[in-house]
Amino acid sequence: MIARSQITETIDALKHTFQDLAAKGHQGFDCSAGSLEKLADWGEPPEAPYETLQDVRLDVGDCQRCRLAKDRKNIVFGAGSSSAKIVFVGEGPGFEEDQQGIPFVGPAGQLLTKIIEAIELSREQVYICNIVKCRPPRNRNPQPDEIKICFPFLDRQIAAIQPDFICALGSVAAQTLLNTDVPISRLRGRFHDYKGIKLLPTYHPAYLLRNTEKKRDVWEDMKMLMKEYPYET
Repeated sequence: MIARSQITETIDALKHTFQDLAAKGHQGFDCSAGSLEKLADWGEPPEAPYETLQDVRLDVGDCQRCRLAKDRKNIVFGAGSSSAKIVFVGEGPGFEEDQQGIPFVGPAGQLLTKIIEAIELSREQVYICNIVKCRPPRNRNPQPDEIKICFPFLDRQIAAIQPDFICALGSVAAQTLLNTDVPISRLRGRFHDYKGIKLLPTYHPAYLLRNTEKKRDVWEDMKMLMKEYPYET
């Protein structure tokens, strides 16, 4: 370890050297562009490390953070492309999803697949996940405390993917992401903002299975999405 006296002596020596140079007419030193760039960064906080979906999944681990862990079979983290331009977000896994550990594979999931194909994409090109990652008992809606615990992981998933669009499927997803209690019927039909990402709420596929007349509304929402979506040419 360097003694404090040695540091003081070094500083004094530098001080006298600079005073001597100034007396001889020196007004400064020429620095390279690279050196100036490094100096400009001094004191700046380091950039946050890039986080991947795998990083988030590892952090989720064998999650026991809320009561939903008690009865679940599988954590349903998400599925699809890690570089997707659109993320579909539902409310939570159902029975089939809990059995397989994959989101939207039951009847509602089959309808979602058809919706994705109708907008000329595939499940492999998008990313699909939920507000909570464990199945609520009897497929009830997630409770506020369960959402509060699980939502940060979804937020990190979205940040890792950096999509252009989010499609919020149903009231729970839309209201959670937008931090509102406005009904889905009033939220749908237009884009909203989620941290600079265009968010489009629409009805949940499970709701469409019970209310087939609302499929037309979802198709109108999807046409809005298709108009904005950056399809490859």
